[in-house]
Amino acid sequence: MEEKMRINKYLASCGVASRRKCEEIISRGKVTVNGEVVKELGTIINVEKDLVKVYGKEVSLDTKKVYYMLNKPQGVISASKSKYGEETVVDLLGKKEHRLFPVGRLDKDTTGLIILTNDGDFAYKLTHPKYEKEKTYEALVKGKVDSKSLDKLKQGVVIDGKKTSRAKVRLVKMIGVNSLVEITLIEGRKRQVKKMCEKVGHKVIKLNRTMENGLSLGDLEVGEYRKLTKNEVSKLLK
Repeated sequence: MEEKMRINKYLASCGVASRRKCEEIISRGKVTVNGEVVKELGTIINVEKDLVKVYGKEVSLDTKKVYYMLNKPQGVISASKSKYGEETVVDLLGKKEHRLFPVGRLDKDTTGLIILTNDGDFAYKLTHPKYEKEKTYEALVKGKVDSKSLDKLKQGVVIDGKKTSRAKVRLVKMIGVNSLVEITLIEGRKRQVKKMCEKVGHKVIKLNRTMENGLSLGDLEVGEYRKLTKNEVSKLLK
C-alpha cells in the first residue's frame, strides 16, 4: 500500500525543521513536488513516488530519530545554517549522519540548554503553545528586584500588546548590586524574558536557560553536547 502524507508533516519527518518552521518554508514557495512549487500546507504527497525538494535539494524520510542536548555558548545562533557565515548550534555538533535542527531558539547572546533533533513531530510538541512545556531561565538583571516586581512577573505583564501567561518566578540571590532571578515560562515569545524583566524596570545582563520540562543541563559544560536517553525524550514529552 502506497504511503501518503501531508507535505508539512512529511518535511518535518524528513528532519528539515519543526512542523511550524516547515509551514513557513512551504508558504514562502521554497518547496517543490515533482518540479512544481507547492504553497498549500494541506498538499498530500506520495511518499514512495513523489520527488520533494527544499531550496532545490532533494529530501527523504530519515527513519532513525536522534535527540541531542547542547549547552549553547554566547555568540552562536540557534539555526541549522547561517546566511552570513555565523557559527550555528548545528555546527557545534560537527558532521552527523542525520539532518539536525534546533528545537526552538535562544538569542545569540543567550546561553544554556537547547535540544537538537531530526524529529519534526517531537519538536512540534515541545514548541507549540498548546502543550505548555515549561522552560526555566536564570536571568542576571540590573538592580535589586523587590517582591512587588516578582509578583508582577508571576501574574503576567503586557509585552508587545499582549499579556504574558502566569510564570514561576523567584529571586535566587543578589550578586553585588544586581539580582539573579529564576523564571519558568510555559510560552516562548521572542525575547520574552528580556522584555518581561525590562517591563518591571530591570535590564537583563545575562540570560541562561537551565531546564526544559524538567530536564536540566546537569554537569554539561558550555559548548558540550550529548545524546538524550529514551527516558529523557519521554520526560520532555510528558
